[in-house]
Amino acid sequence: MSRPRVFVSRIIAEKALEKLSEEADIEVWQDELPPPYEVLSEKVRDAEGLLSLLTDKVDAALMDAAPNLKVVSNLAVGYDNIDVAEATRRGIPVSNTPEVLTSTTADLAFTLLVSAARRVVEAEKFTRAGKWKTWGPALMLGQDIHHATLGIIGLGRIGKEMAKRGKGFDMTVIYYDEYPAPVEIEKQLGLRRVSTLDELLTEADFITIHVPLTEATRHLIGENEFEKMKPTAVLVNSARGPVVDQKALYNALKSGQIFSAGLDVTEVEPIPQDDPLLTLDNVIILPHIASGSFVTREKMALMAADNIIAGLKGKPLPNCVNPEVQQR
Repeated sequence: MSRPRVFVSRIIAEKALEKLSEEADIEVWQDELPPPYEVLSEKVRDAEGLLSLLTDKVDAALMDAAPNLKVVSNLAVGYDNIDVAEATRRGIPVSNTPEVLTSTTADLAFTLLVSAARRVVEAEKFTRAGKWKTWGPALMLGQDIHHATLGIIGLGRIGKEMAKRGKGFDMTVIYYDEYPAPVEIEKQLGLRRVSTLDELLTEADFITIHVPLTEATRHLIGENEFEKMKPTAVLVNSARGPVVDQKALYNALKSGQIFSAGLDVTEVEPIPQDDPLLTLDNVIILPHIASGSFVTREKMALMAADNIIAGLKGKPLPNCVNPEVQQR
């Protein structure tokens, strides 16, 4: 009996590949860059499983090219790269890798917050460039984190972890979310919910974004929102790049409308080298590495492998994002 075939769109943790190899014949894309869409379409032609990344567009046309596809496993929490509605219509379960990266992502988001507030990257570049001549009372002044107000947009798993880190710095923590957290969670984390996004933007010294990318959240933060922020405000985005209008962010940073920003994501990834944001010193831009620790990435890969294997065997996926498929 022939073994199922799985295409893995990038090199992932060896333990996960070994686990997959025990159950299927796998082909792994070896390049650092993702496979072009046309190549991906060809690679999945005979595949029953696809282990994808955020850089892989899995739409109706790709599914058309893969008539034997039984399962799509996305190595990420987000899955806006996949047409889940279309997969559901075709009876294809789709999975993600939640929870295992929550604390690691929050660590990085808070690192961005502190670094942007205290101008860490700018100061390091200043030192390397030989510009440090003496200690000065006005040299590289930044914003205090302790006892400031942290505003969290989206109180999901990562948002809650950010709240914990904020409390460790004696911050006042407020949040905006369509759905209020249970009262016991608010008490446990010392949170206060504000009724509108505008209220959060006006009150917060630090604003950190933790919402998924949807049509409702695309450009959630734009010109009007920046106008409501304090001139001392620091914005952090480790969610999805298009949640922030990048042109409006550039204007806000360039004009001093806000103090600084820390980004792990951008509207286009990788950010084009001619993007004007790269000319500014008061923004830190990282290459989407929020979950990038050895331990976390291995856990994500193993979870993605488990999802693939379950789908190949016709069993419920441990982390299915369209569970209605499995209930048919």
